[in-house]
Amino acid sequence: MTPSSFRKSKIQPQPIYSRVWQRLQQFPQVLAAGSPHPVQVSGVAAAALISAGFGCFLMMVIHHFSDTSKEFETMVWALGSWIPGSHNPSKLYGNIGSYSGKETTLLLGWLISWVVLSRLWQHKQIRPKTIFFWFAVFFVAATAMSWHPLFPYLPLM
Repeated sequence: MTPSSFRKSKIQPQPIYSRVWQRLQQFPQVLAAGSPHPVQVSGVAAAALISAGFGCFLMMVIHHFSDTSKEFETMVWALGSWIPGSHNPSKLYGNIGSYSGKETTLLLGWLISWVVLSRLWQHKQIRPKTIFFWFAVFFVAATAMSWHPLFPYLPLM
């Protein structure tokens, strides 16, 4: 075998995009094969989804309370003062103000409700309809609460 024929017979590696595409084409087959130890309960997953919606709903409730009371807004702002930009005096970089506290309540509401619900539902099977219902209720309520014509006492900014 001559050196030139050896170089020609040598297999060239495929480009990375070809290898990635070949792996992606096998993806549904991998899912269809399933797990040797499938999950038997959906409680933890339900807790994760529902708690995300609850965190958003809680943020909007806190938003409405802080818009109706300056004392409450100051307390909420103090809760979120750990977020950079909460008390920024610069006009150039802006000041997010009490929104930092509202973000903090979203984060706390989400994490605390996730821990509580996942502990309660750790070994329970939650129906998909129930998961979707509460997920949708919390997100629709949070979205509706951000629409000011439904809450006329709030000033439009």
